[in-house]
Amino acid sequence: MTTVDPVRYSRHLALPQVGAEGQRRLEQSSVLVIGLGGLGSVASLYLANAGIGHLVINDFDRVDATNLPRQILFRESDVGEYKTHATAERLRAANPAPHVNVLNRRLDADELRDAVSACGLILDCTDNFPTRVALNAACVRARKPLVTGAAIRFEGQVAVFPNDDPAGPCYRCLYSDEDDNFANCAGQGILAPVAGMIGALLATEALKLLLGLESGLRNRLWIYDALSGATRTIAIRKSPACPVCSGVGAPSGATDECR
Repeated sequence: MTTVDPVRYSRHLALPQVGAEGQRRLEQSSVLVIGLGGLGSVASLYLANAGIGHLVINDFDRVDATNLPRQILFRESDVGEYKTHATAERLRAANPAPHVNVLNRRLDADELRDAVSACGLILDCTDNFPTRVALNAACVRARKPLVTGAAIRFEGQVAVFPNDDPAGPCYRCLYSDEDDNFANCAGQGILAPVAGMIGALLATEALKLLLGLESGLRNRLWIYDALSGATRTIAIRKSPACPVCSGVGAPSGATDECR
């Protein structure tokens, strides 16, 4: 049995819901993070610092100057560098213990399937509907838990799909091909800390799942309005017409999303 660092993780060890056994569970866990923008940069940093044993990070973009206010892992000197390379460097510097594996390309269907199957939990930090749909389908097929988030303007949302119950919903039960609110984030406005808040919540929900803790966001959508400071939670029902988890038709319902 591995020995948990009693100093670095002392605040985790002090939590009865975590303790040494829980920390060892984290160190034996693997998480796939898809998308290293405002959400993914924050979530991956918290996961690395929390002691996740194996992090697989995926993106194919390079750092742009417009990314810097909200994608907090990156520096001015990183502009033009691949996000995966800069992220891996920062994560290893923050905590050298986790193994960080880089997938620096757009994954095709087979590669996405293999990446999902190889990890214990998947974080969707992407910014476009086609990738989210493909990632959800891979998670449903592999019965892997999916934690997904989005942020745009002054709004954010998070949902948790354990994918452990055939009677439960999936991401496609929430959105359909007809939804027209999935604009690319290029040119879209966003208050920088909103992305950080959603990224931190994604990491929190991922850690809870890995620790075997109950989540009030299980098969639910949490929505945050930064202007009013209000939040609300919506139960997600399984759609009998879902093309992924029910096999036919198209589901309904959507809101704006952007990384």
